[in-house]
Amino acid sequence: MEGKDDAVPTVAGAPLSEALFRAARVHRILAGSLLRNTGLYPGQELLMMHLWERGEQRQTDLIKTLGLDPSTVTKMLQRLEQSGFVTRKPSPNDRRAVVVSATRAGQALSDQVRQAWCDLEQVTAVGFTEAEYQQAMQVLARIEANLTTPPPIAGAADTTNTTA
Repeated sequence: MEGKDDAVPTVAGAPLSEALFRAARVHRILAGSLLRNTGLYPGQELLMMHLWERGEQRQTDLIKTLGLDPSTVTKMLQRLEQSGFVTRKPSPNDRRAVVVSATRAGQALSDQVRQAWCDLEQVTAVGFTEAEYQQAMQVLARIEANLTTPPPIAGAADTTNTTA
């Protein structure tokens, strides 16, 4: 007998947000599992992919591209550097800037990481029709846009003075 007892409990009044949180959590867990043999942690592979595609970059550019907090990227780069996957050095053009590049060991991970992401994509989209896949991509793009666009501040639009 299926009923209310079988339903996944949700945070009061936020079922979409909770479903998105749960999906993102299990997606990240699976990504971590697929990446385990590379020596990378989830999130580090995205940084490495940017280096593989675009080559050497300033650390500030990586921060902007990834959309992460600077301290998060710094910690990520420290771990990658300790693992021998990246090097960081002062920019020859701007001593305040740090330039990041993938090492040979980091470059050697490229095929394995790309395969892990292909496997992750297959598992994530299993059973989807092409139309469902495209619809999911549109819905997720809209959610991302909603979350990255500052909400209007109540009362901010009314700037006229109604007193005479």
